[in-house]
Amino acid sequence: MRRATVERNTKETRIAVTVDLDGTGAADVATGIGFLDHMLDQLARHGLFDIRVRAEGDLHIDFHHTTEDTGIALGQAFAQAMGDRRGISRWGDALIPMDETLTRVALDASNRPYLVWKVVFTRPKLGDMDTELFKEWFQAFAQNAGLTLHVENLYGENNHHIVESCFKGLARALRAALALDPRQAGSVPSTKGVL
Repeated sequence: MRRATVERNTKETRIAVTVDLDGTGAADVATGIGFLDHMLDQLARHGLFDIRVRAEGDLHIDFHHTTEDTGIALGQAFAQAMGDRRGISRWGDALIPMDETLTRVALDASNRPYLVWKVVFTRPKLGDMDTELFKEWFQAFAQNAGLTLHVENLYGENNHHIVESCFKGLARALRAALALDPRQAGSVPSTKGVL
């Protein structure tokens, strides 16, 4: 069973995350940041992952610590649930249209973390959330999940659509990359024999 639970407690945040990679898309998310909850719900639903997140953070300062630490904990949970990554398809990509917006996401579950982020926002905030924090979340998630992750918004005008297409693209690319490939017969998808 590809499941994991991670707890991350610091002086700034207390976070508990549970992930089931072979779920049904059920999300039970409460971070105290409404827009982040909405995006993590998209990740679960479109990736068909079951995700539970409970986060308490220093939101009276700003949303940075809670956003980043949620990405760290969720990334760690995905990495633990993948185990040695035996039998996975490894690569995944998605091209996500959302009204006037088009975003491309490609990833390699290589255990060699790297983020390429080509996303520009025209507003500093979405609701109460700073748009610059979305890159922080993706960076934290990719680093801790062990993903080479490329996110590129090809075009778009509505900032909500832009960021939501990024999360939906991540969900679909992860769903493809983490799917078990029956032809792999439980082997690690690398000529090195390890990821």
